[in-house]
This record gives sequence, C-alpha cells and structure tokens, in this order.
Amino acid sequence: MRISSGFRAALIALTALTGASLSSAARADSGAVSITVIKAGWIIGGSGGSGVLTFQGRRYPLSIGGISYGIVFGAAKTVLHGRVSNIFRPSDVAGVYGAAGAGLAVGRGASAIVLTNQKGAILELSGREVGLLANADLSGLAITLR
Repeated sequence: MRISSGFRAALIALTALTGASLSSAARADSGAVSITVIKAGWIIGGSGGSGVLTFQGRRYPLSIGGISYGIVFGAAKTVLHGRVSNIFRPSDVAGVYGAAGAGLAVGRGASAIVLTNQKGAILELSGREVGLLANADLSGLAITLR
C-alpha cells in the first residue's frame, strides 16, 4: 500500500501537534492561593483586596479588584483559601475572572467558588464570609501580580 507524501507529512504533523499539546498539558502545575476580599454595594458593588500565590516554593503577592451589577446590598469580608491549577508560571494567575452568583451573609457564613480566567487558570476557593450582604449579581474579579 502506497501513501502519498503529502498525506504522510500531514499525518506526521498531526501526530507531532497532538504530542506537543499533551506534553504541555502534562507540564501545567498548580499552586496554593489565599485571598481576602472586601465587597460592598448598593445595586452596583465593588470589591478589593489582596492575597498570596504560593507557586513552586515561592510566594507572590496579589492584588484583587472587581465590580458587580445586579441586586447588591451591604458589605462583607471574605477570606478564601484554595488552589489554582493549570498554570505554567505565576503570571498565569493574573487575569479577569467572571461569575454569576447569589448569596446571603448575615454575621458569619461559608463561601466556595470555582473560577477560570482567559489563560485557563482554574481557581478553586473556599472560606468564610463575615458581614451583612445580600446579592444576586454578575461580577468580575481582576487579579494582578504586585
């Protein structure tokens, strides 16, 4: 059976691309993240805070800011801990994360969220929330390395 050289070249290129994408996914790493966010609002809400990424034994300070729109009333402080996965370098954590959510915090409560940014970084966070906040909104969270 004779295979044309063009078909053979395409098959080799496809095999190489598949192998490269699998090996790059295998090299993706994960790290630990701790953030503190203060959120407040009345219809339009804002949030800000700071955090730390621990990646490959080093600590990187983070800045957090965001805005939300919908039903937002009150203020709360949220302290979250968790992990970030699918990153190759610390800067992959930086980006915009979007979420739609609803919640109610009266006094103390629990919070958990999973977010993804445009670079494919996946944040899985949980923690506690303190304050008085009712929300049903669309929100965006921007994380930057300091």
